[in-house]
Amino acid sequence: AGGVTYYASYLKFAERARTEWLRHLIGREGPLWTKDDPVFVVRHLEADYISAAKLDDFLTVTTKLIKMGGASLLLQQDIIRGEKVLVALKVTLVAVSHDGKVLRIPPVWRQKLGSLL
Repeated sequence: AGGVTYYASYLKFAERARTEWLRHLIGREGPLWTKDDPVFVVRHLEADYISAAKLDDFLTVTTKLIKMGGASLLLQQDIIRGEKVLVALKVTLVAVSHDGKVLRIPPVWRQKLGSLL
């Protein structure tokens, strides 16, 4: 309504960008996770809604690793129109097994992620 983007849609944009960012970084062409791999779930999220996107705006989502723990990642994600940040997100992800138990980030993933710090 009103031609502006619904606030929760930004979370969907950020989720898709994180998935593609991880897929590219980890180097998977098929399914991103196998039954033995951990999955990343959102533990905490802070969103600063600075300005609204409008219908048909071309948006870019940037994702930057800020910090890596044993089982967690802290990311900065910005949703941008042109050069203007519309929404700034800080997202904490935690690696868990498919049954929900916290797992350490696998060494191969840690190496690839560590190269971004």
